[in-house]
Amino acid sequence: MTTIDWIPLLRRHTARFAELLGRADPDAPVEHCPGWTVRDVAVHLGGVHQWVVHAVVAGDPSLAPEPPVPGEDLAEWYARQAQALVGLLAATPPDAAAWTLDRDDRTAGFWRRRQVHEVVVHAWDVEHAGGPTTPIDPALAWDGVREVVDVLHPRQVRLDRTPAPPYAVRLVATDLDDAVAMLGDAAGTDDVEVRATAERLLLLLWHRDRTDDLDPRAAAVLAEPVAP
Repeated sequence: MTTIDWIPLLRRHTARFAELLGRADPDAPVEHCPGWTVRDVAVHLGGVHQWVVHAVVAGDPSLAPEPPVPGEDLAEWYARQAQALVGLLAATPPDAAAWTLDRDDRTAGFWRRRQVHEVVVHAWDVEHAGGPTTPIDPALAWDGVREVVDVLHPRQVRLDRTPAPPYAVRLVATDLDDAVAMLGDAAGTDDVEVRATAERLLLLLWHRDRTDDLDPRAAAVLAEPVAP
């Protein structure tokens, strides 16, 4: 995993998400989350923060998050959930034991990275619901690609949430040097390549971008739930 100082990034991106909420129409539909509005995305993300706090403190995933009470300011409610998350992860040694999504990394440090990428994608959702989006830093986007390829997609396959690809998809970031990742490990078969910016590759993996201009074989794999 790339060496990144995650806590400042988490603090910055959660603060930005709260700012976006303060300007957004909470009833605006979110294109890539069918049936959801901006409010739904905010409640989901704040609930995920609550869930992660529990996973770190209690060491298990058994928490039903509490949504904001009716009439509560959405941005302020989200900011409180984010502050609790950032405060806990900043105060907890990254090697401390915690329940996580990665059976090979049961440490609190896992959540520093995972929550940054969770916030980045959902901030894109909220911004996209209201108009043009702000570019995602290529290095951060590429780390998000690596997280899907190395951690989330293998877990999806292991849990039978998605089929193992019949061929590997070679992901090449055109805006970074030597940025190549393989989605799937179908040894001995031909692979198929997708060349795009790191941001677009990240959005493709999270079903936030169109695939009709890709090789149909790659599009077929990316249409599957490669990330949760």
